[in-house]
Amino acid sequence: MNTPNTLATAAVRHVATTRFGEVAVPEEDVLNFRWGLPGFGFLREFVALVIEEQKPYVWLQSLERPEIALPMIDPWALFEDYDPVLPAVTASVLEIERPDEFCLMCVCVIGRDAEEMTINLLAPIVINLRLKIGRQVMLEDSNYSVRTAIPRAKNERKEANSA
Repeated sequence: MNTPNTLATAAVRHVATTRFGEVAVPEEDVLNFRWGLPGFGFLREFVALVIEEQKPYVWLQSLERPEIALPMIDPWALFEDYDPVLPAVTASVLEIERPDEFCLMCVCVIGRDAEEMTINLLAPIVINLRLKIGRQVMLEDSNYSVRTAIPRAKNERKEANSA
């Protein structure tokens, strides 16, 4: 007698990325950016990839275009005094009900050979962790920049200066 499998198998996508090879992405990890991202308005589905050797950086990997992955970081890992004021509409648009339901990350730009590294503190990415939806949000009345230099560790600065 055949009995149906009562355990639902979680759907998993296999994505062949150009940076990280093939990545298995459980459906529940897919982040939906309903409004796209600036410069990538046509892309909606992403996943946050944590590469152990690259922590604290996280990659926002497109599931629709395998060559597109944006490095991000928790801004407080670099700037303890970061104090963004999100537009009032952010919680409503992203359906955030409680403070523990969202995270805030900032996109980084890494120049050739990582000589120049900047972070966009003016337009953080806000992700509703419960609903898996995100949006890049421009801070209002802020002095933060889209290209703030990422501070280097002391030993990195010494190596760069001796080269």
